[in-house]
This record gives sequence, structure tokens and C-alpha cells, in this order.
Amino acid sequence: MRTKSLKKNKINVVTLGCSKNLYDSEVLMGQLKANKKEVVHEQEGNVVVINTCGFIDNAKEQSVNTILDFVQRKEEGLVDKVFVTGCLSERYKPDLVKEIPNVDQYFGTTELPALLKALGADYKHELIGERITTTPKNYAFLKIAEGCDRPCSFCAIPLMRGKHKSTPIENLVQEAKNLAKNGVKELILIAQDLTYYGLDLYKKRALADLLKELVKVEGIQWIRLHYAFPTGFPMDVLDVIKNEPKVCNYLDIPLQHISDDLLKSMRRGTTHAKTTELIHKFREKVPAMAIRTTLIVGYPGETETHFQELKDWVKAMRFERLGCFTYSHEENTHAFNLVDDVPEDIKQQRANEIMEIQSQISWELNQEKIGQVFKCVIDRKEGNYFVGRTEFDSPDVDNEVLIDATKFYLKTGDFAEVKITEAADFDLYGEPVTA
Repeated sequence: MRTKSLKKNKINVVTLGCSKNLYDSEVLMGQLKANKKEVVHEQEGNVVVINTCGFIDNAKEQSVNTILDFVQRKEEGLVDKVFVTGCLSERYKPDLVKEIPNVDQYFGTTELPALLKALGADYKHELIGERITTTPKNYAFLKIAEGCDRPCSFCAIPLMRGKHKSTPIENLVQEAKNLAKNGVKELILIAQDLTYYGLDLYKKRALADLLKELVKVEGIQWIRLHYAFPTGFPMDVLDVIKNEPKVCNYLDIPLQHISDDLLKSMRRGTTHAKTTELIHKFREKVPAMAIRTTLIVGYPGETETHFQELKDWVKAMRFERLGCFTYSHEENTHAFNLVDDVPEDIKQQRANEIMEIQSQISWELNQEKIGQVFKCVIDRKEGNYFVGRTEFDSPDVDNEVLIDATKFYLKTGDFAEVKITEAADFDLYGEPVTA
């Protein structure tokens, strides 16, 4: 039996899944730091907190493998304690306790005070908006709401995150001010559904009101919108995007499919015609906007005809940014009652076909950028390149602008005017323009 050392605990927070999970980890770390605990993110520590994802099969598998890996390290005496929190733990706690009993404790998504107590810390209510950011210094995620009230048939998020709950505007403004003080210049607004923001608090969709307050925060230069829902989209948001220079000409709006049959089965509350009209309205109102969407292929009942309709529509819409996922059959969702009748190899083949189409569209749109000058934020230096982004690109998922670091010097975290000299399908190459 290994004797426990008397050394001070170092808590290692490991984050899996989406940006909303990362935000939760940052809040946890802020609370631990305020309790004078030594805390790190994905580094060595003798106490481990794994913030899991339980969204789709691949994410669940990664979460389970990570738990098993740290439990093994615990058995080998390399770590002292392992705690598990997040979506997987919320959704499958009884199964996890039974299958992996060597975890010290499991916590759900709403059990932060209990998790802190297990780590020898107190939950501090006064820490509104205080957290330790783990992203590059120049940008941070700002979670404006938790949970979701949408009835999408394929999605397990309401099971793990509960009903939609907006954070008050004044709290978010305070959080933005704190971030700006620490050098953050770009806010990426996230929620399960941005467009529902405010309905519970203000009895109206208040995303535009929130944006008008956030643009007043000194030091913030870019505000980016992620995860809008197409049904009931508040059109006054387009006016703010168009008229407020700080709000990026960018919108992430997952549309999932375009076939009326599948949209109905998915319980999306819209149609092919309405979705197409909405995208046309976006482009009419804000012609410079880059639209990012995500699609699901292989949903139960998706025929070759449905898929062909989706391909034709992607070609016609020419989205600036697009990602494609294969359908994951999730228990306790409405779609779980349907037969998962599209074979895995066909799902993957369809996803590849969509991404091939998008790759060509992206290449063509990028060629048009050659010779143009864009304001770019410099995120990092990688190898012989400084890596930046335009306002039309979100970190990790979108195009990057590469600048030769052997010829030019740029400061990470700063903005620079960059002239595009070359373009590939998902990368741009440029040179800084001196004033």
C-alpha cells in the first residue's frame, strides 16, 4: 500500500468535449484558485478532475477511455485521487459507478458546489464572472445561457444540461469587463441556443440587447456568435451585426439537414423553403457575413434521394464554413425509437462527399481573397508561421491565415492588417501591410 505523501495537492483539470465544457472547467479552476488551491489545466497533478462529454458515441468513448487511463494511473500510484464531472457523468452516473468503481466520486453538470467540497474548497457566490481562462490570451468563450428547450429528436443535451436558463445581461457585462482587464480582445458567445437568450428572464429574445451592452466594454474588439438556432431567429440581431463594428460578420447556425421529411422527423420546426429563405435574408441584410453551419448525414430514414437533395442544396448555398457529422443513435432521445437504418460505412461516405463539395466551395471563395487586405488577430506562432484569423473565422474550426515568421515579426494577441498572397481550400497565406 502506497503511503500518501504530505505534499500539497496539485489539481489537474482535464477537459473533453465542446467549448461549453471548457468554460465550465475555467469556472471550476477560478473557484479553486480563489480557495488558494494549486490548479492546472491538462498538466501533471496528483488530484485529477475529468470534465467529460456525453454527446455522441465518439465523445463518450473518449471520455470513458480517459477515465480508465487515470484510474490505471491511480492504481499505479501515479495520482492520488480521480474525480469525474460533466455530461457523461450527468447522463450515466449509475452505470459509471458500477463499471468504473475506482473513481473517487462522480458529479453531474449542476453539482459544482459538491465537487468543490470534495476537493476541500468552498463555493464562492461572489465570484461572478471570475475564472481562469485556458484559451490563448486574446480570446475567451462567454457562455450566455445553460441548457436547451428545443425538442430536436437526435439530441441528448437537454438530458444532460436541463432546461434553458439565461445569464442576466449585467452579469455577462461584468464578466466581459473582467476578461478585457486580463487582455482578452475577442469574445466568443456560446450557448446550446443563442437565439433563445432572454426569453426566460426578459420574456423576449434579448440577444440584440446583450450585444449592444457588450460592445460598450472597453478593450473588447471582436464579438463572435456561435450556435444560433434557425427557428425563431431574432432578426434584430442582424442590424447589430451590420451596424456594430465590434460584432463580427460571422454566424454559426447549425442547420442539420434540408429535406422536409427529415427536418420534420428531427423536430426542427422548419422546412427546406423556410431555411433557404432565412439564409437569403441573412445575406441580403449583411452581405459580408460568413455563415458557418453543421449538417448531420445518416439520420434514420435518410435515403439517397434525401441525401442528393442535401448535396444539391449545399452546392447552391455556398456556405463560407461547413462541418458534417454522422448520425449517432442516442438512447433516451426521440430518434432512438426509430430504426438506425443507414449503415456506418454509408454514413461516413456521405459525410466525406459533403466535405468534398465544401472543400471545393471553400477553395473558390478563398481564391477571391487573394490581393485583399484583412484585419487579422494573431493567435500563435507555430513552426515557421505566425497563425492568425480574420473576423470570418473562429478558432480551431475555421480557416487560418499563415504569415512567414522567417520574414516578418508579429506579436501574438495583436491585430495586424494582412494582405492575402496565396489561398488553399482551408488556409490563407499573407504578408503584413505596414502603415
